[in-house]
Amino acid sequence: MTESWATSAFGTDLHLDLKGPGLRASLMDALRDAVRTGRLVSGTRLPSSRSLAVDLGIARNTVADAYAELVAEGWLSAQQGSGTRVATRAVPRPVAPTAVPAPPSGRRLALSLVPGSPDLAEFPRREWLAASRRALTAAPNDAFGCGDALGRVELRTAVADYLARARGVYADPGHVVICSGFHHGLMLMAQVLVGRGVRAVAVEDYGLDGHRDLLAGAGLRTPPVAVDGRGTCTDDLADLPDVGAVLMTPSHQYPTGVALHPERRAAAVGWARATGGLILEDDYDGEFRYDRQPVGALQGLDPDRVVYFGTASKPLATGLRLGWMVLPAALVAEIVAAKGHADWMSSSLEQLTLAEFIASGAYERHVRSMRLRYRRRRDQLVAELARRVPGIRVTGIAAGLHAVLELPAGTEASVVEAAAHNGLAVTGMAQFRGAARVSGAVAPAPDALVVGYATPSDSAWAGALDALCGVLPQAR
Repeated sequence: MTESWATSAFGTDLHLDLKGPGLRASLMDALRDAVRTGRLVSGTRLPSSRSLAVDLGIARNTVADAYAELVAEGWLSAQQGSGTRVATRAVPRPVAPTAVPAPPSGRRLALSLVPGSPDLAEFPRREWLAASRRALTAAPNDAFGCGDALGRVELRTAVADYLARARGVYADPGHVVICSGFHHGLMLMAQVLVGRGVRAVAVEDYGLDGHRDLLAGAGLRTPPVAVDGRGTCTDDLADLPDVGAVLMTPSHQYPTGVALHPERRAAAVGWARATGGLILEDDYDGEFRYDRQPVGALQGLDPDRVVYFGTASKPLATGLRLGWMVLPAALVAEIVAAKGHADWMSSSLEQLTLAEFIASGAYERHVRSMRLRYRRRRDQLVAELARRVPGIRVTGIAAGLHAVLELPAGTEASVVEAAAHNGLAVTGMAQFRGAARVSGAVAPAPDALVVGYATPSDSAWAGALDALCGVLPQAR
């Protein structure tokens, strides 16, 4: 006979299955087995006899007698004021089976200049905690439910106000959808495009494989559009059949660092208007500019033809998993349907905290502080390279969190390998040549490194810079 355990208002929970005849004997066997197998380790406090009797639906005296006998046998110990505990025994806690490790793709390196991450050590913990407290204190009761698929209205309003002022985006809170980062937003967008009958989304021929793979996984072809010194060659869109949208990084092309030329910005919008296509604008680091006037979001030229994507990843931290889409009015209902009519992905409390963080001005203060910090990093990088490795040309540094270091032909792979040998992780331009490599339609760019100078903490920055300069002469 098996008695299922129940919960009560007393004590702690202990799961036991009572099997076999006799309640006391079954209880003792179950406790012995739990100790023997290591599920209950030495020192674990057991529920009181009253609490366990209520949970198991048996008499309290039965539990008390079982405890007493197990104390006598040495399985349990009992002391006044300390309750009943598992006695010290030589039975170790069982070790979970070790998973078979995947083949290593490379050892973990002590220093990193891999692009794509801010300095996580500078996350504004104190200010974020203060915003979290204020947000939690003021949170309405419905904030603890699943929430609107659009996202919390407080965050959508704060984001719309900020983007309008800082990025030149035309954003009504009703057209803003909160998502858990850029990849989530792009996944929703791909689903909507497929539902609309779109068969292809053009992508810049230098970019992230993950974006191309996501679109391809949704059933979309991803023909490449060339990138040169004036940004994406938007005139080429007219020559791509069946393309219903184009994914672009116009403010700071990733990874080349080129801003889209004004004529090409106009050409992209002209293509979208003429064909009914959409521009998917990834404004991944638009807040960070140094030696140029701010480049506003492309969305400001035509809010009805541009889907704007932004996130808190670069200004704050990737681990927040908070992003936003500013949509043309005609797309809102379709994105909501794709998302599932409820916000299953992003925490309402994190959304409220970010809304408070933005509305209080802490977000912009942090961005401005980090802009100065990253500019100093960039200037140190350029100066140190000019001093120690004058043959290396640095480009793409007027904005953003990374720089492109051009290398002599045929040396990129050897430099990446030499850096790894010296404990430094760096990324070669080959990592981003996916579309160009597949199509073969464009000439390969010069060998280069894409260096994320924002990535290291202050304590690691000097070592990372020194290690970088130390391996670059091998490429000259």
